[in-house]
Amino acid sequence: MLNTSDYFHWDVSPLLISFGNFSIAWYGFLFASGFFIGFHIMGWIFKREGKSINTIDRLFIYMALGAILGARLAHCLFYDPGFYLSNPLQILKIWQGGLASHGGVVGMLIAMYVYAKQTSDMTFLWLLDRMTIVIALGSFFIRMGNFFNSEILGIQTSVPWAVVFTRIDLIPRHPAQLYEALVYLGLFLLLSYLYLKQSDKLKPGFMMGLLMVVIFASRFLIEFLKVPQEAFSPLLAIKMGQWLSIPVILLGLYLIFNKGKHEQS
Repeated sequence: MLNTSDYFHWDVSPLLISFGNFSIAWYGFLFASGFFIGFHIMGWIFKREGKSINTIDRLFIYMALGAILGARLAHCLFYDPGFYLSNPLQILKIWQGGLASHGGVVGMLIAMYVYAKQTSDMTFLWLLDRMTIVIALGSFFIRMGNFFNSEILGIQTSVPWAVVFTRIDLIPRHPAQLYEALVYLGLFLLLSYLYLKQSDKLKPGFMMGLLMVVIFASRFLIEFLKVPQEAFSPLLAIKMGQWLSIPVILLGLYLIFNKGKHEQS
């Protein structure tokens, strides 16, 4: 019989602050922190490159709406379509959980495209490459929020760094949320370095392609260590999250290896 006392036990409340009817969840706090820091990073980038910052608040409103709507629709349509198509009003209940990062990426791409078309002093690819820094950092904060919520659990394991999420059960599991969080944090540092030291040498779209490949290739691999989230069994051996990662990886490879020329922004 497995001795769970040999493993790290995670029993932190999902609530950061709770006072009467007022509460702040760790997930909400971390999500807002990523948004706040990202806003200031982009403000610094805009100033550094002589872009107008008058509409940067509009950019982040577009980004937030695109990410939330895209992630919610993707979750409903790909992870439990039978339930949501039979109960369409449930799609609106975002506060009950259920967001898919693949849909969030599509939503943000659409939002950034619309913003770039409305802004005269930058191109779509210029914006994409610089937003990768913010997206990688925001993804790190989101996965840490998942860890605090004891959600997106890994499968049972006996590795020394296994975590027992005691609010869920007494099974030692892969801390899949932390695996992804560490990948995203490393990607944030790499993209920051590329922007500061190499951006004038990289063709447009390279940084966005790199972000897509690293995030979703790692997601594809780490998915093998997660408990399935979809409400139905996929037709083949891989999970829905892995199926949805493949087109994003291919698009990222196209952005990295296509022969596009450096453009003026």
